[in-house]
Amino acid sequence: MRAFRVAYDGQPFHGFQRQPDVPTVEDAILDAVAALGVTEGTPEGYAAAGRTDAGVSAVAQTVAFECPDWLMPAALNSELPASVRAWASADAPAGFHATHHAESRAYVYHCYAPEADLSRAEEALSQLRGEHDFHNLTPDDENTVRDLRGEVRREGDYLIFRLRAGGFVREMVRRVVSLVRAVATGDAELAKVERVLGPERVEGPEGVPPAPAYPLVLVDAVYPTLEFSVDKEAAASAREVFEGLRERRATGARVAREVSERVESSYGVESS
Repeated sequence: MRAFRVAYDGQPFHGFQRQPDVPTVEDAILDAVAALGVTEGTPEGYAAAGRTDAGVSAVAQTVAFECPDWLMPAALNSELPASVRAWASADAPAGFHATHHAESRAYVYHCYAPEADLSRAEEALSQLRGEHDFHNLTPDDENTVRDLRGEVRREGDYLIFRLRAGGFVREMVRRVVSLVRAVATGDAELAKVERVLGPERVEGPEGVPPAPAYPLVLVDAVYPTLEFSVDKEAAASAREVFEGLRERRATGARVAREVSERVESSYGVESS
């Protein structure tokens, strides 16, 4: 069995998990495996570290399955779309399961919040760290107790969240970010954090909606028994793809600013 580290741009996909009639990252991986003649359908032992939502990207999504010795990251990339790149691999023992055997997972969220107060953000996040029932920060109805670790720092106009746990319930990271941002910008009082962590349901206007998905990145999945080796050819391919993506999106941001500024200067339309 072999485990693969996989990086991907989440924006073209409707999440990781295979779904009917829409493109997903898992579709791309399983289609590549089939195109290489490894197996039809789902390979034996197949599992992934996590099921990222639509729009979420990854550096270290981890998939593992039974495959021949020649199937290394560069070979897998030959049948993957450019937006999905395997870049490292590890031999895994029999019975390894990429979901159940992950000791922890880490996400980074790039939150645009130029008006946010970092000290208030740090105070709100400090209350969320540790073991809590996060039932008010997920649509899930059971198994919602998690032990959260994390930090937040400022980079220019952004608050950068790095959050780690043994596992995350659905939308937990995005709702944690949403709650902390609301406190940091003054849209919510710090007391709301304690209320959200309490036993009573907090719903409706008082509830916590998820932050947008596209600024979220799965950056790590820890497996103490595995030693990953970087495939230099595959890693270079991944770097080239994502450097090109960065350049295109940076240019797109400049174009959007140009249009916005010219509309404002020409017609006196001011941002709210």
